[in-house]
Amino acid sequence: MSSRNGVFSYAGYVRALENVSFDLHQGEALTVVGESGSGKTTLLKTILGLVPPTKGEIFFEGKKIAKALDIVALRRSVGYVQQDPYGALPPFMNVRRILLEPMVVNRIGTRLEREARIREVLEEVRLTPVDDFLYKFPHMLSGGQQQRVVIARALVLQPKMIVADEPVSMLDASVRVEILQLMRRIQKLHNLAVIYITHDLSTVRYFSERVFIMYAGKLVEEADVRTIVHHPLHPYTQALLEAIPDPDPANSKRMRNVPPGEPPSLVRPPSGCRFHPRCVHRIEKLCDVEVPPMFSPEPNHRVECWLYKS
Repeated sequence: MSSRNGVFSYAGYVRALENVSFDLHQGEALTVVGESGSGKTTLLKTILGLVPPTKGEIFFEGKKIAKALDIVALRRSVGYVQQDPYGALPPFMNVRRILLEPMVVNRIGTRLEREARIREVLEEVRLTPVDDFLYKFPHMLSGGQQQRVVIARALVLQPKMIVADEPVSMLDASVRVEILQLMRRIQKLHNLAVIYITHDLSTVRYFSERVFIMYAGKLVEEADVRTIVHHPLHPYTQALLEAIPDPDPANSKRMRNVPPGEPPSLVRPPSGCRFHPRCVHRIEKLCDVEVPPMFSPEPNHRVECWLYKS
């Protein structure tokens, strides 16, 4: 995508995503983890058809998504759970109307079938008794209840896939695990494919089978959840795990080994490995010059790092 500096001057192109390729199977939950600016939201928008890819292709159920009609059909089959529940819900609509609108727009069901579906999906997200919530407006709900309405809206068309953009980052800590467990239960119940976007590596163990680590627009590590949590290979993944808060008060003063600096600008990314300016393990005249390929140091574990060349 292009970038502008001021009103008229042209600053250059931003490669928000580069060489990101993966598949997702029915019933599988995949987590994409990375700092702000790593490309997670661009990946999400591309999957939803909001941002067309400049290169590459997207396939859904074996069919290439290319035309506008394909994207419309895709959006009927993909539910979207936004990060900010209050901002995601129209303040002038009550819960019933919020859930009714997707079915009206897509011309799904009769009036009675739509009303039945609204009640069914509210029960699924555990907003009960249903009659107590149908005519409430978003400002009358707690943050956790608002996010349940957002999840209900994502489910109301009975999608085959859910994309969740940091769905618990705006919620109280006491509510986060509850919402993740709710989404996991719904995913298992309906055999949904789920892509969970987050910057918090501590939540992945509640939710997914596979984890992708992104840095500066690139996929740098891929493995199952247990492997990522207990045996991370990429220095950036190790830094993300070090940054997880420790609940033990005895460790509150422990200095953590986190990398200095900030993620690089994608207008002018560094040469070689994009993490090398912050990496304590960088290899001089290699990491700063050559882009590392994906290595597979062990089965089902891929990492983009020169440390694993051999």
